Amino acid sequence: MTQHYDLIAIGGGSGGLSVAEKAASYGKKCAVIEPDRLGGTCVNRGCVPKKVMWNAANLAHSFQLTSSYGIDAKLNSFNWSTLVKKRETYIHGINEWYINYLADSNIDLINGYARFVDKNTVEVNGKHYTADHIAISVGGEPIVPNLPGAELGITSDGFFELKTQPKRVVIIGSGYIAVEIAGVLNALGSEVSLLLRGQHILGRFDALMRETLTEEMINNGINILSCINLESISKKKNGKHFLKGAAGYQIDDVDAVIWAIGRRPLTDKINLEATGIDTDKHGFIPTDEFQNTKIKNIYALGDITGRTALTPVAVAAGRRLADRLFGGMTERKVDYHNIPSVVFSHPPIATVGLSEDEAKRIHGDAVKIYQTRFTPMFYSLSDHPQKTAMKLVTIGAQEKVIGCHIIGQAADEMLQGFAVAIRMGATKKDFDDTIAIHPTSSEELVTMK
Repeated sequence: MTQHYDLIAIGGGSGGLSVAEKAASYGKKCAVIEPDRLGGTCVNRGCVPKKVMWNAANLAHSFQLTSSYGIDAKLNSFNWSTLVKKRETYIHGINEWYINYLADSNIDLINGYARFVDKNTVEVNGKHYTADHIAISVGGEPIVPNLPGAELGITSDGFFELKTQPKRVVIIGSGYIAVEIAGVLNALGSEVSLLLRGQHILGRFDALMRETLTEEMINNGINILSCINLESISKKKNGKHFLKGAAGYQIDDVDAVIWAIGRRPLTDKINLEATGIDTDKHGFIPTDEFQNTKIKNIYALGDITGRTALTPVAVAAGRRLADRLFGGMTERKVDYHNIPSVVFSHPPIATVGLSEDEAKRIHGDAVKIYQTRFTPMFYSLSDHPQKTAMKLVTIGAQEKVIGCHIIGQAADEMLQGFAVAIRMGATKKDFDDTIAIHPTSSEELVTMK
């Protein structure tokens, strides 16, 4: 007998769990279909393990500063396996919490791969399930290019599966995943090279952010190699990797090669053809502003939509979709403007709104920029100072703030409140009229001239 639900979520990551949880709070019968551990990329191979590794790297980095404050402390050793074991124990606890939470919420967990039979029916392990509403939130996976020896490298998923720390690493990519992994491994003692096909890291970010981070990465000993066209990877008899590029370029004796060149949606695994839904050329599912696909009762959430691939966005989209479907909130949707985000680089970058270049393309001469760059007080006694840089992007006679960009210590913790202000339409005068908290780095945002 086919089992019927009010809502089925295909994917037990941030989007799927959120839409099912919210729908269940309205008394609806829901199921989540997931072949892997609950929590999706974020919990298992993304945000959570990344932040654990970033925290460890920050602790290691802090030992460089202790003598500047008269503290005699040295980093005698670092045990990679201990960190990985404790990290995985923490993640396992989150996985178990989700299992219990679904059970407590009367949400059925169906373990296995879902494939559409028709627009109302999915098949899992040979059994059919139907629903009035189906939300697709299957996430994505890292891209590995098609070149000789590419399989010898690992992806960001593989990075979190490393049992030992590689001593000499080449990371290929220029986006946030690449710079985050580079920063972690460098701070924990690996020799790191970052291989770029283009000229810059973080090409979509404000120039002040990427330029400051580039400088800090180089100062920390990361070898940034620009405009390299990699042609092949091979493995030597001693187990080391050899990388060959165009024009005779080569890197030898590498312990690990990590691909960080982007992610692709997993939409090709669920038999979308049976529903009549088409993906774009990259495999993303087009949706309108309410997460609707072209098929009336099917919705798409999170990374598979091709816009703003962030965990909190998928969570918000899932909850708002359930509010709209079952809570009578017919206009409930995610506002995809002014979404704050953080790159957990060393130092971190926090950003919301338009970059300077984006703003000038849209608003032209109406744009006015305020920016500053300084050594924060924490580093003022150090022989290894780290810069902080900030930029406000404003438009019009009222100087409405449409962009805020921060790189430096605690940038990740600074931005949340300022993001609220910007979403509410704050102007530069509102910032100026706010009393500063002294002495802090964040006060620079309300005292900038």
